[in-house]
Amino acid sequence: MHLDSVDTVESISPAEFREKYYEPKKPVIIRKLAERWPAYQRWNWNYFKEAVGKVEVGVYNNTKSDAYTPINKADDYMLFGHYLDMVKQGPVGLRIFLFNILHHAPELTHDFTWPDTLMKGFVKKFPMLFVGGQGSVTHMHFDIDMSHILHTQFVGRKRVLLFPFEEQYNLYRKPWEVLSFANFEKYYDPGHSKLDLSKYPALNKARGFDLTLDHGDTLFMPAGYWHHMEYLDSGFALSLRALQDSFSGKLKGVWNLVGMRNIDTLMKKTAPVWWYNRKRDHYQLP
Repeated sequence: MHLDSVDTVESISPAEFREKYYEPKKPVIIRKLAERWPAYQRWNWNYFKEAVGKVEVGVYNNTKSDAYTPINKADDYMLFGHYLDMVKQGPVGLRIFLFNILHHAPELTHDFTWPDTLMKGFVKKFPMLFVGGQGSVTHMHFDIDMSHILHTQFVGRKRVLLFPFEEQYNLYRKPWEVLSFANFEKYYDPGHSKLDLSKYPALNKARGFDLTLDHGDTLFMPAGYWHHMEYLDSGFALSLRALQDSFSGKLKGVWNLVGMRNIDTLMKKTAPVWWYNRKRDHYQLP
């Protein structure tokens, strides 16, 4: 893989953001975007436990999906407060994603500000919280709705691998899914990496970005960007989603949600092994 560093700025004007990053669909880290938010100082484990600790949430382990796994199917369910207690105590390979915390605690809307000056189209009903224990992994995928993302990290560090959407074939995208066949876990650690370049040789041609997010860092991920994330420490992040300006971009998101996902789910229920093998045959994988 050919990996570059991501541009990092302390702050940025709306005009510069659109010219250098939004329009060319290039990622950037903005270090101080969230610094003035009350959440920057206020959000911690105890704060969330008090606010939504009694809400039941789906949790996800590090196992990659197989022929039978529908998109976004949780591996288990537990109270959010119980999960947070586990995460605080040490490494745990469980994570929570797409948790609309404001649905359960609307008062938290006062803890951050929507950055409408940077871009329009924010889906303000769905700010999503992502939580992970140290060692938990979000496997390589792109977001199904094809939205732009501002992903702000709170507490702990997160290692992130990014690729433009156009790298999908070098990344061995599963047909009819948003996932990759390849396992990128510990890609940065030669002694423990699960990335098999002999099995997936096209990965050698893939061009992307490697970065680490720390407390308060906001990553702009343009629509369709592939991303693999690993929690170096237990932590959580807030994702603010914005629809693409173009009609074609919005249409791709609708197709993925309504067409592609439903067809894939149906096939996984009716002919899972045949469907999975057909996808592997696309790349002539062993």
